[in-house]
Amino acid sequence: MHLAILSAGAGWHSCDVQRAASQQGHQASIIDFRRVSAAVGKASSTLLDFEAVLVRTMPPGSLEQVVFRMDVLHRAQAGGVRVLNPPLALETCIDKYLASARLEGAGLRVPATVVCQDVESAMAAFTALGGDVVVKPLFGSEGRGMVRLGDSELAWRTFRAIERMQAVFYVQQFIHHPGWDLRVFVIGDRVVASMRRHARNGWRTNVAQGGRGEMVHVTSDEQRLALAAAAAVGATVAGVDLLPGPSGELYVLEVNAVPGWRALAPVTGVDIAAQVVRHLAGAPPE
Repeated sequence: MHLAILSAGAGWHSCDVQRAASQQGHQASIIDFRRVSAAVGKASSTLLDFEAVLVRTMPPGSLEQVVFRMDVLHRAQAGGVRVLNPPLALETCIDKYLASARLEGAGLRVPATVVCQDVESAMAAFTALGGDVVVKPLFGSEGRGMVRLGDSELAWRTFRAIERMQAVFYVQQFIHHPGWDLRVFVIGDRVVASMRRHARNGWRTNVAQGGRGEMVHVTSDEQRLALAAAAAVGATVAGVDLLPGPSGELYVLEVNAVPGWRALAPVTGVDIAAQVVRHLAGAPPE
């Protein structure tokens, strides 16, 4: 198999996939997503020369650039290239509102959320959600850009700053949790690894924001919930975040369609890159 790894450079994950692919007898090339081109007629298109494509990043860009990149993935998939994750799953998971709507539509528990476009509506949402909310970028990952607001004056100032950036307000009820959540890594119809992420001196559990990972074996109910969440957004490889509420109920907080494993792999001892490559090649899991 000749695999294209779409990245923004030779980062850790791309190199790990390249290592795993080589060990399994495959060729893997790291391609900068920002330099991908396409053509019609007799000219060649970058991704159509590969048997499989692994999307490791969705770099920021203009609306035209983002739309073009998704068009390229859709065309590659239509041309018989195996794209992971499928373009529709990427489009869903990148957009927190759309992902949350799909999860709720599948009957899964998600935190109460309001998405709006003006300060007045955001302030109304702040009040309606109990005056204790988490505001997140509509597009974003690893906990970057999130802020917890529990004061109306601070909320007003924050919303005004967001409005000046012409951004959408994603306002979510804060769920009082025990200081940890679960990251469950799904490949196909299996959970291959999971860890409990403990917050460090705060409420954010993301390892990228200082959280600490601990290996844990999730229950059968937690496995079913993670698999249902991945299926709801159409992701065949996903990092599903499950958050326990005050009474032990589980919320699906997020489904990441470009999940990382730099912390998860050493904590669990699972060679996740190898499992991802085997899945792309159509081989059974080890």
